[in-house]
Amino acid sequence: MPEVTTSGIEVRGAPLPEAREVLTPEALAFVAALQREFGEAREALLAARAARQAALDAGEMLDFLPETRSVREANWRVADCPEDLRDRRVEITGPAERKMMINALNSGANAFMADLEDALAPTWGNVVRAQKNLIDAVRRRLEYTSPEGKVYRLKERLATLIVRPRGWHLEEKHVWVDGRPVSASLFDFGLFFYHNAQALLERGSGPYFYLPKLEGHREARLWNEVFNFAQDRLGIPRGSVRATVLIETLPAAFEMEEILYELKEHAAGLNAGRWDYIFSCIKRLRASAPLFPDRAQVTMTVPFMRAYTELLVRTCHKRGAHAIGGMAAFVPSRKRPEVNAQAFAKVREDKEREASQGFDGTWVAHPDLVPVAREAFDQRLGERPHQKDNLREDVRVTAQDLLDFRVPEGRITEEGLRNNVSVALQYLNAWLSGTGAVAIHHLMEDAATAEIARAQLWQWVHRGAVLADGRAVTPALYRQVREEELTGLGGPEIGRYREAAEVLDRLVLNQKFHEFLTLVAYEYLE
Repeated sequence: MPEVTTSGIEVRGAPLPEAREVLTPEALAFVAALQREFGEAREALLAARAARQAALDAGEMLDFLPETRSVREANWRVADCPEDLRDRRVEITGPAERKMMINALNSGANAFMADLEDALAPTWGNVVRAQKNLIDAVRRRLEYTSPEGKVYRLKERLATLIVRPRGWHLEEKHVWVDGRPVSASLFDFGLFFYHNAQALLERGSGPYFYLPKLEGHREARLWNEVFNFAQDRLGIPRGSVRATVLIETLPAAFEMEEILYELKEHAAGLNAGRWDYIFSCIKRLRASAPLFPDRAQVTMTVPFMRAYTELLVRTCHKRGAHAIGGMAAFVPSRKRPEVNAQAFAKVREDKEREASQGFDGTWVAHPDLVPVAREAFDQRLGERPHQKDNLREDVRVTAQDLLDFRVPEGRITEEGLRNNVSVALQYLNAWLSGTGAVAIHHLMEDAATAEIARAQLWQWVHRGAVLADGRAVTPALYRQVREEELTGLGGPEIGRYREAAEVLDRLVLNQKFHEFLTLVAYEYLE
């Protein structure tokens, strides 16, 4: 590795006990090298996103790319997957917090996605402690003692660790390189890779990642270049990295094959990131999409969601990659078994549908759901690790299918309006208080589900939506409901609800659609 120099690197975050192990001069120099090599390319890709949005606002239609037809028609496959990623029938996700990580790694799931993105509020303390927790997890020394004295330790058999860094659009404002904030993606990836890649390989695993919020194959290409640079710089064999891409943006749905192709040597699969995908459909077609009904009515069986998931399975299996299904966000209640019974039945139905579609695995948000999801996939897979041989050659998805936003009997109701306001307020309050994943109404809400809530509110207010009872969704009605819901939650003096309401107003009432709520809310974090 080149000589270590910290020239041009400025850590602006407060001193933390964990920083001594996480923010070493060598690790920071590695992050700085990534930023210097790829920072300009990242900014160019973000500019390309903005240009594409302007074209969509002007009436351009999304379609499969004519210039990459040869990639879609060529005969190629992604690299074979490592042994510990062959069977991914149940994956559990959650923030990189010690207790939750231990429970997830011990849960019996095949894999655990440690989420540094939508489930982690990026306070400086959370970001640094998450990296420390990952270092400890890789070395099997992760422990936690509760305030009551209960000790949590890792078992012998653990879920395979996969890490989700933050998306290309985010920056880490606490670390600057050459006078500018570092890319949060490169910061999260760089620290984890520097500290753990070799240790993981020595333990028979590898540095595995989920890549969020990609909008096309050029963004995947940049990640592939990052992987090669990082592996070469640390003397790690090329191809050691494996990446699963979340297809959670509408533009990416039109470039699934191209995304896999760009990551071919490092690709592990695609995931149907359902909640962010719904948000992206509203966001990207903000000027032309039909008004979406209440969030609960936009199920996986409506035309555009069915088409998107069918195409994902077809694409993955055509190219030898894993197809991973969406999140079961239910959080069981210890006090209300009748709620659990109904929810478990819905989760089982959802997972059985995914297994029958051809998915190789699925996501859950709580350890109690692991057996439910496993049963659905065990029935389909038996002893097989996956069903990539199910090529789904019957699937023919057109651009029109992906853009068929009909929701049969869909309605916008006062209940849906209030639910969106309440969920957004509660989530923003938690996020600003340092918690990125929070149970609300027995569902694990993270930034993705909060994004749907505020995007729908913006769409309804600015596109002339009418409630089922005939009332127009006006700024005045939004303000009335927001005030009532805020009062019902205890008022603006509780927690950080005053700032949560301020952020939500900025997101909903501004004529401009803000790209991500986390970009607005990040201004309020120290």
